[in-house]
Amino acid sequence: MILTAPATTRRDMLRDRLLATVDLLKQRRAADIAEGFIDDYVELHWMEWRGGSLALTTTGENLCKHLRALLNQSDKRFSR
Repeated sequence: MILTAPATTRRDMLRDRLLATVDLLKQRRAADIAEGFIDDYVELHWMEWRGGSLALTTTGENLCKHLRALLNQSDKRFSR
């Protein structure tokens, strides 16, 4: 359902918000996730429905690991 913006732009925005979205899900605050994001994450195969609950796919988990690693690298650069 990635129709509101060119795919790369929407995909980049979704990637940038993925860690925050995962945090909201862990806090059981799915209602605070921006409208349309869940459908887009599912369409990108970053998340999937499992027994009525939203969960990261293997791709989504790997992307989160990559994003956390990038954040850790930038944190180390700024702390020098």
